[in-house]
Amino acid sequence: QQPDVVLAAVAAAAACSQGHTVRRHADGKTYKKPRRPFEKERLDAELKLVGEYGLRNKRELWRVQLVLMHTLLQSHNPCSHVSIPPQPPQVVLSKIRNAARTLLQHDEKDPKRIFEGQALMRRLYKYGLLNESQDKLDYALALRANDMLERRLQTLVFKQGLAKSIHHARVLIRQKHIR
Repeated sequence: QQPDVVLAAVAAAAACSQGHTVRRHADGKTYKKPRRPFEKERLDAELKLVGEYGLRNKRELWRVQLVLMHTLLQSHNPCSHVSIPPQPPQVVLSKIRNAARTLLQHDEKDPKRIFEGQALMRRLYKYGLLNESQDKLDYALALRANDMLERRLQTLVFKQGLAKSIHHARVLIRQKHIR
């Protein structure tokens, strides 16, 4: 049975080698440090978000700003099944904005803008980042880290009143009282 699996993988790789690049190794980094480490306004805003949402450190905030659900690049890559196995969803907030920005540069009647724009908006509806009434790409550009942080289990447990504080919510989740 193993030769059949190998032959199928080779056939899939050959079919995908028609100009598409196959990424074999995933980058292990889950966050990106800011370019200017000592910018006062950014430091103050980050500290406020870390305290408001009960994050452990700023690295968690940077991770939210970079990676949360499945990357848009993998969803557009027809050969993604060859390179890496299915993983939990991770949305890249900055890549959502970049995709929306490039689609907005096309004409409104352009088929690429229509097709990919609808796919992007469906994905954002599915993840609960936008409402069905927010049907324009401009809303995707307006997404911020706050929108992602509002959807974390820790925040939802605190907002529903199951925990006394945002930090207590984190402890309850960590100790597996809430899953």
